[in-house]
Amino acid sequence: MAMQFYASPEQMMRDRSEFARKNIARGRNVVVLSYEGGVLFVAENLSPTLHKVSEIYDRIGFAAVGRYNEFENLRAAGVRLADMRGYSYDRRDVNGRVLATAYAQTLGAIFTEQTKPYEVEICVAQVGASVADDELYRLTYDGSAQEETGVLAMGGQAEAISTQVKAGHTAELELGPAIRLAVDALASIGGEGGAPRTLTANQLEIAILDRRKAGRTFRRITGNALTALLTKPEPEPGDEPAEPAADADATEKPAETPVAGSPAAGRSKKPVVASDATADASQKTAAPAGDAKDTDSDEEKPPTSGSADAASGGPAT
Repeated sequence: MAMQFYASPEQMMRDRSEFARKNIARGRNVVVLSYEGGVLFVAENLSPTLHKVSEIYDRIGFAAVGRYNEFENLRAAGVRLADMRGYSYDRRDVNGRVLATAYAQTLGAIFTEQTKPYEVEICVAQVGASVADDELYRLTYDGSAQEETGVLAMGGQAEAISTQVKAGHTAELELGPAIRLAVDALASIGGEGGAPRTLTANQLEIAILDRRKAGRTFRRITGNALTALLTKPEPEPGDEPAEPAADADATEKPAETPVAGSPAAGRSKKPVVASDATADASQKTAAPAGDAKDTDSDEEKPPTSGSADAASGGPAT
């Protein structure tokens, strides 16, 4: 008689957890964060038709990583639950906490009762009237539910990405800076040799829950609008800090003493005292016209022996 295989419950749960975590880590990461205008979903997704981010109800969004067919089944079940609850009671009775609780019960039952657990990790987000009112719920493969504040990351490198996003996250972030913050965090891992990557618009799936809208708030951002938001605006010339003005006292030139007889001397407030050289020059202006060339110097020139010859037109020796 063959012996029946036996494994302890602890070992079975450990094997299932390891199996689910290993396969979830192969998927691409997702970042969900609150910003000034609502809730932002940023997922690395190369497929234009298979969405990792979707709408569940008016103010509730859904994001997931892992096996597509499994989290798509969960998304469809969440949409049916929200529609039935809103139709039976009131649309205001549909909220993120109710859906998160239902997902946690479903994932927990699958993890404990079935041989293979779901290889998924999902997020249920509800936008509120302000950043403080936003609700972000993270649900793992075993049914564990955790409420996050402000920032939520899922995938194989969730801890590193979440740490980087939280370092630059604030409640006053606008849409453009929030998208660039999430994309930079996603691109910081997975490069060759640990180097950061470059993610383009066609490699990303981005959507928001707009808190300014009434009714359905979910909206996707694609095409040129996404490209413009990914581009960091260059500072305008007027935004550059102006150079400090030079000290007027340091750059002021010393006042020049006006020359006697010039127009500036008449405008000067202080009386101008003629120097000795000026006085001598004024006395020599009365000399005959033939000696006018001697007035250029204050000193008298000694007579030269060739002065008589110069007067008679002979050559000077």
